[in-house]
Amino acid sequence: MTAPEPAPPPASAVPVCPRHPDRVSYVRCQRCERPVCAECQRPAAVGVHCVDCVRDAARTAPVHRTIFGAVVRRGPPVVTYTLIGLCLASYVLQWVLGWSWTGLLAFQPAAATVEPWRFVTAAFVHSTQGYLALTHIGFNMYVLWILGRELEVALGRWRMAALFLVSVVGGHVAVMLLAGVDDWWRVVVGASGGVFGLFGALVVVLRRMGRSPRAVLAIIAVNAVIGFVVPNIAWQAHLGGLLVGAALGAAFAYAPKGRRTLVGAGASGLVLAVLVLLAVLRTTTL
Repeated sequence: MTAPEPAPPPASAVPVCPRHPDRVSYVRCQRCERPVCAECQRPAAVGVHCVDCVRDAARTAPVHRTIFGAVVRRGPPVVTYTLIGLCLASYVLQWVLGWSWTGLLAFQPAAATVEPWRFVTAAFVHSTQGYLALTHIGFNMYVLWILGRELEVALGRWRMAALFLVSVVGGHVAVMLLAGVDDWWRVVVGASGGVFGLFGALVVVLRRMGRSPRAVLAIIAVNAVIGFVVPNIAWQAHLGGLLVGAALGAAFAYAPKGRRTLVGAGASGLVLAVLVLLAVLRTTTL
């Protein structure tokens, strides 16, 4: 007489991943002890966690912020690298397409009155002629890489983006305000207005942190001199970007703790509105 074979275990005894019931897994989450398949496993200090526990832990974890209220993030400064990438990609298109691309984006006071996108897009095209062919974009991208990373960490992503873009607009509005009749069709290209906006904000941020801005002020002074000595440099854009950057930097750095987002967004919108008004008034006085 032979012994009967044992019955197979019930289906419920086979551990399966809750998110993927068709996958058997004998690995369990160290937090909730549920089975977790290879796709849902996340490495932990001891064992693995499931994606649900990782998400719940991230939701309840304390948010670390900088002195200016920006969320401390891991990873690369996305805004800074995006701006640099757009400038470099546009520069390649300038060499490939020539004036058809540059002329579409470049700033001209006369053209900008009917094509207002030029107040922003001119920051993403640079000189391709003469001795400025590489030094122009090289200097701007280097400074954007150095200052942008630090300010993005300190101020946060959206404030970094607002600082750069509104400073660009401020630089081109200054060109329009200070341009004579003969300069009304002058072509202005480059991210210098935004870069000088970063310089202006950095001075204020350093003062807010109790650190000396002398080194930054020295760099600004040297570039101011270069703007008047070297031809074909739009010093007006430098000046406008610097003033706008300092104003926004003050709003971001000295905003009350509980109203940083409101003050930052309000200051950005207010400065932009003032710039638009100045540009409109300048157009109507021609």
